[in-house]
Amino acid sequence: MTGEQLLLILPLIIVTATSVITMLMVAAKRNHAVSCFITAVGLVLALLSLIIVARHAPQEVTPLLLVDSFNIFFTALILLAGLAITLFSYPYLCNLEDHQDEFYLLLSIATLGALVMVGSTHFITAFLGMETLSVCLYGMVAYPLHRQETAQYPMEASIKYLVLSAVSSGFVLFGVALLYAQIGTLHFADISAGITQGIANGPGSEYFVVASLLVITGFAFKLSLVPFHLWTPDVYEGAPLPATAFLATVGKLAMAALLMRFMSVSGVLQSDAITNVLSIIAVFSILGGNLLALLQANLKRLLSYSSIAHMGYLLIALLTLESATGAASGSPGTSLGAEAVSFYLTAYVVMSLGAFGVMMVVSDSGHERDHIGHYQGLFWRDPWLALVFTAMLLSLAGIPLTIGFIGKFYVFVAGVQGAEWGLLAAMVIGSGIGLFYYLRIVYRMLTPLDHDDPLPVAGIRDVIPHGILLVLLVALIVPGIIPGSLMALLQSVVQSL
Repeated sequence: MTGEQLLLILPLIIVTATSVITMLMVAAKRNHAVSCFITAVGLVLALLSLIIVARHAPQEVTPLLLVDSFNIFFTALILLAGLAITLFSYPYLCNLEDHQDEFYLLLSIATLGALVMVGSTHFITAFLGMETLSVCLYGMVAYPLHRQETAQYPMEASIKYLVLSAVSSGFVLFGVALLYAQIGTLHFADISAGITQGIANGPGSEYFVVASLLVITGFAFKLSLVPFHLWTPDVYEGAPLPATAFLATVGKLAMAALLMRFMSVSGVLQSDAITNVLSIIAVFSILGGNLLALLQANLKRLLSYSSIAHMGYLLIALLTLESATGAASGSPGTSLGAEAVSFYLTAYVVMSLGAFGVMMVVSDSGHERDHIGHYQGLFWRDPWLALVFTAMLLSLAGIPLTIGFIGKFYVFVAGVQGAEWGLLAAMVIGSGIGLFYYLRIVYRMLTPLDHDDPLPVAGIRDVIPHGILLVLLVALIVPGIIPGSLMALLQSVVQSL
């Protein structure tokens, strides 16, 4: 590996070094603030290193990783989300009845796995990134195990995630093995040519459809798409809020970026059978996620079902992607679909971080405020937090002047260009249902509280979390009013696909 290639993977090297330094500091002397500080500084340095990386991109670092504008953009988004969750975690974990330092170690290693995923163009690195992320999440979900109250829920959630994640990994490996048996390569770019040659001289199209669907099934589990969503509400509810936020943002973002790269490069969407299956999954995810969210009083479970619906919306835009050959010919549908996916992912990360951020600010490891009733009268008790929470919920519902509205509009336009009328009808119905349960939370925040339920007093350690909420609020409103700059950036990002 050359010196220039080492510069291209500088963010990965810095995050790896951050994990090692954090581990050595924990071994030498435990200090919660120092561990958080080291992790935050490491993520900031990795973010700054992208300036150097951008000067040398695009370039392939061995056949396993591709550093291009797509990789750089999603690497930046992952690092920003990881940094925000790190800083939110400090006040949350301060009162934990156990050591806090290992949580930051798990978080930084999980971030490393996510970074590997968004740069992958090969099944080897894709699988290694997925498993690195998943293994760390097992520990993050079960982290408050020794807490005296409700200690059984983190372990239950972690075991469910462990078992079902292992099953999904088995699907991916089986599908990859079938593809490799016929194509003889694990590189995404070689799959399209291999499928074409195999259909002409090999076992036929059905073989490759089955193999590709097995791979997509494993990916669909990570994205909580129906019917692979059953783990999601229990894991969201049982995990501590920082782990839930990480799973909902970084975990989904990395997996969606990997799926986007795989679909756009491999040519699997040339198969009508695959697109039909994905269309059915999208419809059931949108309708099922929104309908099940109507029944929830626990906010973490409600947001988990909401995330299922949002991943269904995302799948509509993914289905408008075309093959690599279509992209090479400059097909506008390919570009618009890729832009819609990238914009919606950005919006989803901002909205989810903001919603979970408010919950983390008013909670700690000993008492999580995760019930809708906990936020009754919030407008009268803390207008600032109520404003941020309301903005995030309205954006999730797709109300105009928010980034969520532009994201849904982008997906809708991509669906119209791809003539996905059935999917668009499901999107309209699902969005109408979603509006009800998001506004129900806003209504509870406006309803005066008839008993005393004081919120935690904000201290010096809460200054940074409140600052992050302000940044997220600006990131929510500005692209919702003036989306042109972000759209222009994403147009240049998706050109590398």
